[in-house]
Amino acid sequence: MTARKLLSLSVILSLLLSTASAETIAIIGTGDVATALGPEFADQGHEIVYGSRTPDSDKARELVARSGEGASATSPGEAAKAADIVVLAVPGLMVREITAGLGDLSGKIIIDPTNPLQRKTLTFHHAVETSNAQIIQEVAPDAHVVKAFNTLNWKTMIDPDSSGGPVSIPLAGDSRSAKRTVAKLVEGMGLDAIDVGGIENAHWVEGMLILWINNRYGTRESFDYHLRKTK
Repeated sequence: MTARKLLSLSVILSLLLSTASAETIAIIGTGDVATALGPEFADQGHEIVYGSRTPDSDKARELVARSGEGASATSPGEAAKAADIVVLAVPGLMVREITAGLGDLSGKIIIDPTNPLQRKTLTFHHAVETSNAQIIQEVAPDAHVVKAFNTLNWKTMIDPDSSGGPVSIPLAGDSRSAKRTVAKLVEGMGLDAIDVGGIENAHWVEGMLILWINNRYGTRESFDYHLRKTK
């Protein structure tokens, strides 16, 4: 068999494996995080469906156009129903009601990139006793919730090289297989994934953002941080 034929077979096999592993991913929301993650996941070969209260808006249409062949926008409930993976790119203080409104999420992987921020006087506070990820898991007990993407801004998500080196995404959740699936999405974006344990650790992962935002928008010295695996 010639080298050209071997190369052709390799390309075909690669395409077949990519298609076999492709999943439908619902992105609930059309804000900055949705705009960052949707097209990135589409570039990995996944079919993206956006869940929006205004799926026919110019904003939703533009986002669909950026998200590859087969991308679409519909209501949040219909998007979640059609998907294997659901990303809650929504306001952090609304996760309970939004999750409850998505219908049956049994067996689905739910990625939670939110932070429960509440402003009191001049500073932000962690607004829940546990974490948003645990609230989502409580509302959807038969889903597999993974906390991810909440410790960095959307600009770093799409351009990790801007941080000056590798950027790691902590993953908290009780399902190891779900975390492995999310890790593949993370690594497909040029980021590293770190398993930080069960869903109870989402509380501490969310707290990292509290420190950052209070310094960034308060009177103390501003900073950026990027988690990196040790070598």
